[in-house]
Amino acid sequence: MREDHDAVANDPSRTALGERRFPKWVLYFAVAVMIVTTIPYLLGYAVEGSEWRFTGFVFGVEDGNSYIAKMLRGANGDWLFHTPYTAWPQQGVLAFAPYLLIGKLTAPPGQHVQMVALFHLFRIAGGILYILASYDFIVLFIREERWRRWGVVLATLGGGLGWLLILLGKNTWLGSLPLEIYSPETFGFLSLYGLPHLALARALLLGGLRAYLYPDLAPWSSRPGLFTGVLWLGMGLLQPLTVALAWTVIAAHCGVLFTKRLWYLWRGRTVDWAAFLPWLGRYARMSGITLPIVVYTAWAFSADPILRQWTAQNLILSPHPLHYLSAYGLLIPFAVGGAIHLLHNRRDTNLLPVAWSLALPFLIYAPYPLQRRLAEGYWVALIALAMVFFDRLKRKRLRRFQYVLGLAFPTTLLLLFGGVNAARFPSAPIFRPQAEVEAFLFLDECADSSGIVLASYESGNALPAWAPVFVLIGHGPESVGLSELTPRVQSFFQSNTSAEERMALIDQFDIDYVFWGPEERRLGAWDPRVERHLRLLYDQDGYLIFAVDPSRY
Repeated sequence: MREDHDAVANDPSRTALGERRFPKWVLYFAVAVMIVTTIPYLLGYAVEGSEWRFTGFVFGVEDGNSYIAKMLRGANGDWLFHTPYTAWPQQGVLAFAPYLLIGKLTAPPGQHVQMVALFHLFRIAGGILYILASYDFIVLFIREERWRRWGVVLATLGGGLGWLLILLGKNTWLGSLPLEIYSPETFGFLSLYGLPHLALARALLLGGLRAYLYPDLAPWSSRPGLFTGVLWLGMGLLQPLTVALAWTVIAAHCGVLFTKRLWYLWRGRTVDWAAFLPWLGRYARMSGITLPIVVYTAWAFSADPILRQWTAQNLILSPHPLHYLSAYGLLIPFAVGGAIHLLHNRRDTNLLPVAWSLALPFLIYAPYPLQRRLAEGYWVALIALAMVFFDRLKRKRLRRFQYVLGLAFPTTLLLLFGGVNAARFPSAPIFRPQAEVEAFLFLDECADSSGIVLASYESGNALPAWAPVFVLIGHGPESVGLSELTPRVQSFFQSNTSAEERMALIDQFDIDYVFWGPEERRLGAWDPRVERHLRLLYDQDGYLIFAVDPSRY
């Protein structure tokens, strides 16, 4: 079995070798996108004043606070990750390394502002790399520059038809929001907008796949698979699950290549099995390099009871299949046409996005608690297939259907304008009251970095982003035993709770401080100032902080 001469001659990747690696328009576009996505954050800082402090985030604030909290733990000496959102003892795990390392570049005073600024510099850098990597991947399959541009713009700013559901008042259709509103894995814009580790991980995923398909275009081409392995080892420090996803995508590709050869064999055609072996060799090399980080992560999250419980309550399940049809349905007809062309083209390299498409349903509905995460990066593969359809169209009149693709952008505009609107009018949780931040900063000065603070869920989410302390509850996945602890914390602040119940909670977790502000007062009418074992440390503008004094029990 030999590849068609025309297919090799018209291989887009070979044509791209004689071109500038990244055309100027790609670089300009990447910078422009990241500048535009920064505007809501700059506006947030512009409108904060004497009463409100900007958290640094305009969506996903709960997770945003957790990223700053991780950076603050790094600034205070942590090299292994210990979540500040639980008071259970922790061994520490190699995870969230970029945030821990970035935090070490900061120092008081004004440490929170420094960390937010570095977070967004990380976001901008990761976003630019993702856009460049998307171009690098798409160019492997597309000949005309016009369709490469369409592909990059869609990979960056495109979404599904969720905006239509919103306009129709079907925000929670089939029990879920539209995927482009909350799922960075399904598309790409949310990662650029506020999730730098995911944007950078996708850049490394796409870069590794490019090197896997065309090792002669990558460094260390004499050892195919080595460069991909190194890239994905770094990816494992950002998002270990993406490494396992990459293995699956390549396994699907190799499976399709093997099936293709069996088909030719059954048809009585000559099969060159020797051309199949290099693919397995690359797979083996890159898997061997990345295996340690996957094995370590699997071991750490299964051996540590705290991490094991965190995993059990960290459910990121895929919504109803019709939501994926709504998300990808706009491109699916064109992608099917592109896939048919690539199947007729016969080149082994062209079959990777086809194999990825075949594997996707099994990934996103696998019996695994992080199902939705396994759609990571597929958006770019789907776009590549759709652009192949337009790139190979012989009837140019049909190219007018490209304008249908404009329906992929309204959700992105909604997200951008929503961020701008949220930043214009200070309110929680995007902003925090200045008086509350002052209380947080008091704890930053007086509390030890191993100190444990009892506070409501709302206060507990923001507090570790301003002071390097631990709280009982404050983050959905990271607060271990959240469902059991939440009612106990709520009960703690209620007047009808017995002193014995409060002391049991304090003693169980060796609580050092009790935080008492407006959020805690909403939970009940209990007044901690009457308790003998609580010593008042701070009392300003309705925020009180007490130290637990065992000598006064």
